[in-house]
Amino acid sequence: MFNQSKKSEGKSIMPTSNINLIGNGTNIQGDIVCEGDIRIDGQVTGLVSTKAKIVVGPEGEITGDLECDSADILGKVTGIIKVKDLLFLKGNATIKGDIYTAHFEMEPSVKFNGRCYMDPSDAPPASSSAISDHQHGRTLVQEEETV
Repeated sequence: MFNQSKKSEGKSIMPTSNINLIGNGTNIQGDIVCEGDIRIDGQVTGLVSTKAKIVVGPEGEITGDLECDSADILGKVTGIIKVKDLLFLKGNATIKGDIYTAHFEMEPSVKFNGRCYMDPSDAPPASSSAISDHQHGRTLVQEEETV
């Protein structure tokens, strides 16, 4: 009777899911780092990072940076977006910040205020004079004085 349980060793009773959901009405203050896909329909203040796909729903709002392999954004993002493959801005998405991506699609109804870098050699060096002010959701650029 108890020997039968050994046959199921290594098998999970509950199916595991690599999809993470931040529902509407949820407010997270802090970084989110995960391995699987993530959908955000609530509000997040902080870094959102995954090795998979990020979907920001129409009601979703992120104040902070995004890092992922691919992304579909329908909501609001204020911060730097780094996408390794395809970034797709849809619907009434509002983006305030710079974008670093290999491939980029944007529907005509999207509002995008920032710069887009699609070639790594075009991106500013890591020691640039840009300073991110994540508490206020904006990027400040200091001008260097010439002598």
